[in-house]
Amino acid sequence: MNKTDNLKFVKNFSEEELIEYFSSINEKPYRAKQLYDWLYVKESLDFDEMLNFSKSLREHLKDNFEITTVKQKEVQHSSSGTKKLLLETYDNKFIESVIIPDGERVTLCLSTQVGCPLDCKFCATGLMGYKRNLTPGEIVDQYIHSKSIGSKITNIVYMGMGEPLLNFKNTLESLRIFTDTRLETLSRNRITVSTSGITPKIIELADSGLRVQLALSLHSTFEDIRSKIMPINVKYDLKSVLIAVEYYLKMTDTKITYEYTMLKDLNDRDEDIKSLTKLCKRMPSKINIIPFNSIKHMSPGGLSAELEPTSRNKLMLFADKLRNNGITVMVRETQGDDIAAACGQLAVKSL
Repeated sequence: MNKTDNLKFVKNFSEEELIEYFSSINEKPYRAKQLYDWLYVKESLDFDEMLNFSKSLREHLKDNFEITTVKQKEVQHSSSGTKKLLLETYDNKFIESVIIPDGERVTLCLSTQVGCPLDCKFCATGLMGYKRNLTPGEIVDQYIHSKSIGSKITNIVYMGMGEPLLNFKNTLESLRIFTDTRLETLSRNRITVSTSGITPKIIELADSGLRVQLALSLHSTFEDIRSKIMPINVKYDLKSVLIAVEYYLKMTDTKITYEYTMLKDLNDRDEDIKSLTKLCKRMPSKINIIPFNSIKHMSPGGLSAELEPTSRNKLMLFADKLRNNGITVMVRETQGDDIAAACGQLAVKSL
């Protein structure tokens, strides 16, 4: 994008920081609210459109800031209707976002990091390695780009590239923008943050007052298996994660979602059904069962190369047995696998 590393993007400033900035250049603090309206209500991409600012102020902003933080490079279309956006950052790194239609519901799957440091064995993103955190502007601009290609977004999930709670400050700032009632974007009930289980940050998110939906990337209720497929479990074991999740439930009064990717002979056994049933009766929750989607496009090695999906028949039987035990279960249908946009497939080889 031929931008210098120290270029200031205005969307990376919080409203409080913008108030301070306008004061520093002898402008009234209310200019910050006006700028927020232009950026997030009107979704303006040009300072010259901001006619309630003087010409001299518009010129000053143009000289010192950029509005758009990421450049749209490609949009891929799946036969299922799913769209995948490839976006380039100012420092020539690449991220992906996915738009998933489901009737009247259109969900945007956002990324929060370039790559991911967690190395979950069933996820292609970890095979990219980790490059850096995304800024608040780079997170929010994924939403704005998705709307620019004609998608009416009804729901947002922080389930793309990266672990949102390892980029906590910037994730939180983007959530404040999305849930700001003045900006007419989405209600908190339509925004879900997915985490692999960063215990202290789950507690901080609970204390933030945002009360968005929380999804735990669970995938096994047994510590040894979970550590095998999700190395983060060695640092934050499931026992401590679930204590934090219970705290989140207490503070926000929201039902917890457990994400559960089905892996042949690893987490699709009768003992898994029994243990999941016990867990789900511990607190108000539901399970999203996810078919394992191939990550061969990233040429994985080790355990990642050995993983196989649970058969469709066994997966559906697994779900039915949980339902018979009184558990709320959703089976997520694979969408976008023909363009490597399905759950667990996001990755950019060219990094």
